[in-house]
Amino acid sequence: QVQLVESGGGLVQAGGSLSVSCAASGRTFSSYAMGWFRQAPGKEREFVAGISRSGSSTYYADSVKGRFTISRDNAKNTVYLQIDSLKPEDTAIYYCAARNTYSMGYYYTTVTDYTYWGQGTQVTVSS
Repeated sequence: QVQLVESGGGLVQAGGSLSVSCAASGRTFSSYAMGWFRQAPGKEREFVAGISRSGSSTYYADSVKGRFTISRDNAKNTVYLQIDSLKPEDTAIYYCAARNTYSMGYYYTTVTDYTYWGQGTQVTVSS
């Protein structure tokens, strides 16, 4: 089992940048593929980015491709999401998620793929 805690959200002007982090408990972080999702008010939770357990493979939603970068540091039990060129429509609660997997190079892209979730961190982009 793993517990996830996000941090780093805040209020940013459009065009700015922000980095959010997700710290995982436990000694087997490298056994988990990780993902970032977001949920805006009145909308369903949507996939943003995914990364394989080794970090060798990443995948992004079309809406964030070229602006968001997911990475992980298995030695620090942490996954990161760098957000650049922020837009007001990026305003949402950002959640990290984990899924135990044997596959070193595979990522996952749907809510139901993931088993563990953090509590979320708010990102607000002002225009």
